[in-house]
Amino acid sequence: MATGQLFSKTTQALFYNFKQLPIQRMLDFDFLCGRETPSVAGIINPGSEGFQKLFFGQEEIAIPVHSAIEAACAAHPTADVFINFASFRSAAASSMAALKQPTIRVVAIIAEGVPESDTKQLIAYARANNKVVIGPATVGGIQAGAFKIGDTAGTIDNIIQCKLYRPGSVGFVSKSGGMSNELYNSIARVTDGIYEGIAIGGDVFPGSTLSDHVLRFNNIPQIKMMVVLGELGGRDEYSLVEALKQGKINKPVVAWVSGTCARLFKSEVQFGHAGAKSGGELESAQAKNEALREAGAVVPTSYEAFEGAIKETFDKLVEEGKTTPVKEITPPQIPEDLNSAIKSGKVRAPTHIISTISDDRGEEPTYAGVPMSSIVEQGLGVGDVISLLWFKRSLPRYCTRFIEICIMLCADHGPCVSGAHNTIVTARAGKDLVSSLVSGLLTIGPRFGGAIDDAARYFKDAYDRGLTPYEFVESMKKKGIRVPGIGHRIKRGDNRDKRVELLQEFSRANFPSVKYMEYAVEVETYTLTKANNLVLNVDGAIGSLFLDLLAGSGMFTKQEIDEIVGIGYLNGLFVLARSIGLIGHTFDQKRLKQPLYRHPWEDVLYTK
Repeated sequence: MATGQLFSKTTQALFYNFKQLPIQRMLDFDFLCGRETPSVAGIINPGSEGFQKLFFGQEEIAIPVHSAIEAACAAHPTADVFINFASFRSAAASSMAALKQPTIRVVAIIAEGVPESDTKQLIAYARANNKVVIGPATVGGIQAGAFKIGDTAGTIDNIIQCKLYRPGSVGFVSKSGGMSNELYNSIARVTDGIYEGIAIGGDVFPGSTLSDHVLRFNNIPQIKMMVVLGELGGRDEYSLVEALKQGKINKPVVAWVSGTCARLFKSEVQFGHAGAKSGGELESAQAKNEALREAGAVVPTSYEAFEGAIKETFDKLVEEGKTTPVKEITPPQIPEDLNSAIKSGKVRAPTHIISTISDDRGEEPTYAGVPMSSIVEQGLGVGDVISLLWFKRSLPRYCTRFIEICIMLCADHGPCVSGAHNTIVTARAGKDLVSSLVSGLLTIGPRFGGAIDDAARYFKDAYDRGLTPYEFVESMKKKGIRVPGIGHRIKRGDNRDKRVELLQEFSRANFPSVKYMEYAVEVETYTLTKANNLVLNVDGAIGSLFLDLLAGSGMFTKQEIDEIVGIGYLNGLFVLARSIGLIGHTFDQKRLKQPLYRHPWEDVLYTK
């Protein structure tokens, strides 16, 4: 066991098993104390590597994350404290691995319930190698104004109230972490505060004992008196009794062993800690308090008188000139986290994203205000989901059915079209699904699948302005613009596109009005007089019929219809549909284990 001070203002730790709150509390304490460097040098998170962003005062810093204890110790040789937040199942193994590292001097084990046989092995190894184990079942420890372990002393408000941002003159050791906070507060009220405080943990076999730390405190010049809080159960306090009797401690010790109420119960009582269970008269709180009193410690008559005894002892040291109370300082203001400041109403901050189509904050996600479960329970389909997420309203069933038909008819058009070809080539190059899909989608534009919006835009403008098909087509010709939605490489006037016929058949049977589609057919009739391949294609059919859907449903204003066409909603329908086919082509090439594609040179015209 070390004989002097464990921590200083330059102490750094490695934190095992990432927990954001205790690490951030350590860094906030660092800033409060005026440390120049963060006390957490690195984080060990098995299976993870990289960096973790946290705050050091106003500054955001990146703390390295390592996947193994050995790697972390090698990367941070000056970090000599290992703070172990592993569960009780793995705490012993990871703690032993840390103790075996030459750079690690102190190991704090937070977990409760570590097997006693494992703890005994840790204790034996630590004592044989002059290392310190704090815990298991501990909150940790603190050196005021210098360093703290994890959640020791609680919130920043409590730390400030207990004056732990600067060193005092009192050394404190306890079994209980929760009672440590209470005593830090009591000691700050009646003395100049804590110099160092340790909670050894409440398990039956703590890694270090009350007397270990009191003897350490006795060797630290800045500590002028010690306060000890024990509890019933075990015989740890008797090692302190022996040290007092043997004259190993020459500073005042104020002590209290809690659990005196146990005698009020007829049967044996197990208190909160595993070790807080009286196994006989010697382990009772009364017997321990009496032994400490007889050995020379200041022991009050009750816990209520504990604070008064601490005050009386400290005041006597001041009167005798053995200590001078530390002068008070004003700690810096810790910047408040934005989330907590917003929650408390102290600040308001602008949002970075606006969403009107979905909400995932409640018990289940909603699409345009409709719970996801309701969509399933009502037997709605993909078209209904699209109507909610794209149009922010529940469209009539004929509308959502039309959307689904469009998706089915446009899902694929064979391997030779540009989008499928690109996807196939990319998949055969060994690329992943997303890369193959995107390579195909990037070909969608004015020449391939991207004419739906333009067809809708031009047909709507011409119809709304009352242009005859002749006037419309000839005006487009004068502008040098091909009529979107008209023309096909394969289909002819006597060999119509079956997809167009299916869409027209469905719309005539279900839509209240098909005025835009009928106008597109009139335009087709005129263009066929010019060339037999200038037929209404699927882009023109979908574009004109979507205008009829939007106008005929009575659920959209003229301004909304113009906005929908302008934004590119209709091309979005083709993108969504064709993604199904492109994904299929990717899987097809992967399944067939096709090799890298190389275009045949016979299919290239080489020319000067």
